Amino acid sequence: MPFDTTNPEKFRADIRAWLAENCPTEMQDGDSTADSICWGGRNWTFQSDAQKQWLNVCAENGLTCPTWPQEYGGAGFDRDQEKIWLSELGRINARLPLQSFGIWMLGPALLHFGSHEQKLHYLPPITRGEIRWCQGYSEPGAGSDLASVQSKGEDQGDHWVVNGQKVWTSYADKADWIFALIRTDKDAPKHKGISFLLFDMQSEGVSTRPIKLISGASPFCETFFDDVKVPKDQIVGTENRGWDVAKYLLTHEREMISGGGSGRGAGRSLAKVLADAGHDLSEASLRSEAIACDIEEMSVALTIERYKDQAAGGKGVGDASAMLKYAGTELNKRKHELFMSAGGSEALQWDGATGSLPADWLRTKANSIEGGTSEVMLSIISKRVLGLPG
Repeated sequence: MPFDTTNPEKFRADIRAWLAENCPTEMQDGDSTADSICWGGRNWTFQSDAQKQWLNVCAENGLTCPTWPQEYGGAGFDRDQEKIWLSELGRINARLPLQSFGIWMLGPALLHFGSHEQKLHYLPPITRGEIRWCQGYSEPGAGSDLASVQSKGEDQGDHWVVNGQKVWTSYADKADWIFALIRTDKDAPKHKGISFLLFDMQSEGVSTRPIKLISGASPFCETFFDDVKVPKDQIVGTENRGWDVAKYLLTHEREMISGGGSGRGAGRSLAKVLADAGHDLSEASLRSEAIACDIEEMSVALTIERYKDQAAGGKGVGDASAMLKYAGTELNKRKHELFMSAGGSEALQWDGATGSLPADWLRTKANSIEGGTSEVMLSIISKRVLGLPG
């Protein structure tokens, strides 16, 4: 590891020097749109040599997952060191080298619930961008009431035979593996008979079908399991106790969604984005709304950082993730409403010089549904964060 972790100032200097030497200029464009993300995976096609170089050099040094232990492919940074790393990336407008559901959701769950052997087997390929994961949670009859999942696994001794259907499975048609909630005890109370299973999307009996939305495109799919054989060692945690894993993972998913997504203007002053797009900020109402969004975005970001610091001991952010998710996603919707309002008739163009504002605006509506609806988040906040009576 080329960084001195004993002294914060020296550590920052080392990070800065390392970035100057290793981050390709093409990756210092501040682009955080969906088309610029490196997702990785068995079938991933790099958008440029620079993107491939940036991923490889970061993975070699554990910097795709900097807080994960070194033995599992991370850099072993603590929270303060991670902040320095991210701030130095921001200073040069560098793209993140890799983004994935494996990093945001499955990795934290495996670190908390997985066996040492599972961590050694599954985590390093995630950090290297070799395996792309998708999430098998929602079903046609189990959305907000996730514990009602009916996809079932029948015990066949050394493996389960899984049958059922998932829906809204993001990027299932591009994923290599899936982490899924499967009912393995049909007679147990609904929260008690679920297991958390991992399996290859190329397994016989797995199929996907993309779902096209009103925005014209979609990452979502229907996913079908027909007599899929899943080895017994591909369960995370205890059999029939998968709900514990699922709840823990959901806190990380909601924390991830609370960041507002990687859409138009992500990480930049909304007032500046509007000004750069040619909108007249001398208009008091537009300027006021843009600045109010900027202030709220900074407040949400600081709140997320505070909870991450409190959770540095490994417990996660817990039920507070509902508060972060609600605040972040509602703010993201407001921002895109403002983009549409500021754009006037030009904002109605489906394909314009600045991309498709209507498609981006429509996509934000899903933010307040995925990972738990805003109404469910408010219920969690009232009962479990504020302690209000039922």
